[in-house]
Amino acid sequence: MSDTKRITVRIPEDMAEELDELVDEGSFSSLSEVIRASIKEFIKNKNAPDHISKVTVDLPKQKVGEIENLVERGDSVDVDDAIRTAVREYVREKIKEYQRVMEQED
Repeated sequence: MSDTKRITVRIPEDMAEELDELVDEGSFSSLSEVIRASIKEFIKNKNAPDHISKVTVDLPKQKVGEIENLVERGDSVDVDDAIRTAVREYVREKIKEYQRVMEQED
């Protein structure tokens, strides 16, 4: 990796063990890779435009697999896009439902 800078960071032992587990399970090839990915994600979230709020969604692995299948079929650009679309549609439908209820009460 070109143009890198070495830094030293102290973290709690339990956190270090969790990072090591990510490497041991094969999610990352090295501890440095885990740290770089984490920092990259942190910076991406911090630098979101003012009109964007970042939200983390926990989904069962099966559902993520289903979403990945949709992406592979070309239904979405990526998993994030699929989730954004699903949330937009859900909110749009709930607003319509709310508006229908309000109209019936008038």
